[in-house]
Amino acid sequence: MSVPHEAKPRTTAVVLAGGTGQRVGLAIPKQLLKIAGKAVIEHTLSIFENAEDIDDVIVLMAPGFVPDVEKIVAKAGLTKVIKIIEGGSTRNETTERAIAALGEGLAEGEDRNVLFHDAVRPLLSQRVIKDCVEALGRYQAVDVAIPSADTIIVTRTHGEDGEFITEVPDRSRLRRGQTPQAFKLSTIRKAYAVAAGDPNFQATDDCSVVLRYLPDVPIYVVAGDEYNMKVTQPVDVFITDKLFQLASTAAPRQADEAAYRELLSGKTLVVFGGSYGIGADIATLAEQYGASVYALGRSTTGTHVENPEHIDDALSKAYAETGRIDYVINTAGVLRIGKLAETDTATIQEALNVNYLAPVQIARASYKYLAETQGQLLLYTSSSYTRGRAEYSLYSSTKAAMVNLTQALADEWAGEGVRVNCVNPERTATPMRTKAFGQEPEGSLLSSEAVARTSLDVLLSAMTGHVIDVRQQDPTADVSEASGFEQALASVLDRQEDV
Repeated sequence: MSVPHEAKPRTTAVVLAGGTGQRVGLAIPKQLLKIAGKAVIEHTLSIFENAEDIDDVIVLMAPGFVPDVEKIVAKAGLTKVIKIIEGGSTRNETTERAIAALGEGLAEGEDRNVLFHDAVRPLLSQRVIKDCVEALGRYQAVDVAIPSADTIIVTRTHGEDGEFITEVPDRSRLRRGQTPQAFKLSTIRKAYAVAAGDPNFQATDDCSVVLRYLPDVPIYVVAGDEYNMKVTQPVDVFITDKLFQLASTAAPRQADEAAYRELLSGKTLVVFGGSYGIGADIATLAEQYGASVYALGRSTTGTHVENPEHIDDALSKAYAETGRIDYVINTAGVLRIGKLAETDTATIQEALNVNYLAPVQIARASYKYLAETQGQLLLYTSSSYTRGRAEYSLYSSTKAAMVNLTQALADEWAGEGVRVNCVNPERTATPMRTKAFGQEPEGSLLSSEAVARTSLDVLLSAMTGHVIDVRQQDPTADVSEASGFEQALASVLDRQEDV
């Protein structure tokens, strides 16, 4: 039975966070576990905060931990969260409390859309949210599911002999249910009202309540995502963290040139590795938009990033002359190719000093200045960070360290409002690359100007702890509907050929 087309109703996301951390071996609820520098529930709430189709959010939290979520919401500035209340002892009781909260203040006959989502599914895509809300324009109940890649068996236990297969259902008809599960509020409220009359009522999800107690209401199925996994077992924590590490995040672009000028005018940028390539292009762009820029390099200012005194002197000078430092960028690096067993000690030490220790020293020295302005540190990695390659052991390993350093510092400095991000350009036309590989086919490399433009977008964003891929796009490809994690998978596959 389809729902007649009406004016768009208000849509509320209900984040169900009543679970505990017992199955992942934790003393705290698993939704408070930190993954990629943030609590799982913060990742989940941020998804709905950024969803155009969601008007507001209600959180049902495990008893005793409501204050923890209140702190997370306040610190992250999640303005769509309007209520945080304690959940019940069961999933059904928690949903009933949500339904009661959703009904408060509604006029007689007024309805709304509601999406129930597990707090411990922090990889939900905007596409799934949009599809659920659109489906509620036609149906009263919506589930999200994906095909089962595994054969499902039905078993029966025979005493102490163990389990035996009794049935193997047709896998082509089997789906794995996910969340959100979406409903018209009037529909899910009615289903629970009918269920209340059943003394044996028990269910582990909300669609099954509608299916059982409102059998005439069709439940539409929206295609889910493999990435929309639930953090339940210890291995899920590792997998989810790795997906966040590999995910490519797009930095929002400013509306026009005037917007860049407004945001950068009066700001101070310190660019290490600013003599040429990406660093020089960042400096040029930022200066055009009215920023005070200190572009530092070995060949131009005699600044050696492996020397902590040079770093301190550069930052001190910029601060003394402008009274602030808003952004610190480090694009300095060396690329040495060769088999490790055949590499001399001096070359190894140079790679470690420039590619790893220098960013560490820059971060440490920059902190006090960036804390004052709530600014940002921007680092750079390489497409080889996801998997080390033969003859690139020094380079790829130090670039992998930049990702970990970024995520660690983003977490460590979050309390002071200092953001830390990492740009991951694919093969880019820079003097460093030309020196290592010689001239390469025209059009096969990304331009350093494109990387510089994306770098400015990252600096001007509220993002922190992210790895931002900069890649050449196929102009015929439509990636607008791809989720960040679908793009991440594509990027990982592409990186098998990148350096």
